[in-house]
Amino acid sequence: MSELTTVARPYARAAFEFAVENKCIDTWSAMLQFSAEVVNNPTMAELLTRDKTADELGNLFISVCEGQLDEHGLNFIKIMAENGRLSVLPRVAQIFAELQTEQNKEVDVDIVSAYALSNKQKENLSKSLEKRLARKVNLNCSIDKALIAGMVITAGDLVIDSSASGQLTRLSNTLQS
Repeated sequence: MSELTTVARPYARAAFEFAVENKCIDTWSAMLQFSAEVVNNPTMAELLTRDKTADELGNLFISVCEGQLDEHGLNFIKIMAENGRLSVLPRVAQIFAELQTEQNKEVDVDIVSAYALSNKQKENLSKSLEKRLARKVNLNCSIDKALIAGMVITAGDLVIDSSASGQLTRLSNTLQS
C-alpha cells in the first residue's frame, strides 16, 4: 500500500493543484472517482495487465470514459497511461479526496459506541470535536456492544478511548507492570 501511495501521490497533488488553480475541484473529484471505478472493474483490471502499448491502453481507457472526462482529464489519463500508472488511479482518487477534505478544513471522525447515540449527543460531540480539532467534523457513527459502555473516537491519528473495555485493558496493563 505504501508503494502505491508513493506512486500515486505526485499525480494526485498535480491534479489537485490544477483543479484549485482552475476552480474545478468538484469536477476533478468526479472525474477521478469515475476513472477509479473504471480501473476497479474486473474486465478493465484484466485488460490493464495485458501487454499493450501505452497508446493502446490510453485509447482504450479514454473510449470507456468517453463523455465523463473533460479535455484536461483526458490529458491526465494519457500521461498516466504513458507512464504505465493507470492501475494506481483508485489511490490517486483517494489522495485527491483527502487533499480536498484538508483544504475544506474538514475531518472525518469515526465514533464507535456501545449504544446508539441520540441526535443531541451527536450534536454535542460534533461541537466539542470541532472546537478541539479546529475543523468541520463529519461524524461516522457505529455501534459495538463489546465496548460495554462509552465510546472510541478516531480522527486521523487521534484516538480517544473512553470505553469501559478500553479502561479495563489499561487497568489490567497497569496492574501487570
